[in-house]
Amino acid sequence: MRADQVIIEPIVSEKSTIARENECKKYTFRVDPQANKFEIMAAVKEIFKVEVLSCNVMNMKGKPKYSRGKGGYIKGTTASWKKAVVTLAKGQSISAIEGV
Repeated sequence: MRADQVIIEPIVSEKSTIARENECKKYTFRVDPQANKFEIMAAVKEIFKVEVLSCNVMNMKGKPKYSRGKGGYIKGTTASWKKAVVTLAKGQSISAIEGV
């Protein structure tokens, strides 16, 4: 799997911004569901040219969703997805995400 197929998008939320601003520099990404830790670490290293110390991977379960349709309420769920939290070495940062 190519590096640009592994990393889908960075996650920018309040919690991920706080983790990114600490001295440990943790970045959160939405990744391909078939990717493993080693593929994710290699993809981040190749795309952003940084040194990666560790990677934590979580499978996020879809949330229940209710919407109103013609025949009443429709029950369903959002799609499940995979999240990776990547820790960089001291002094390293990803400038493309820092400005967001």
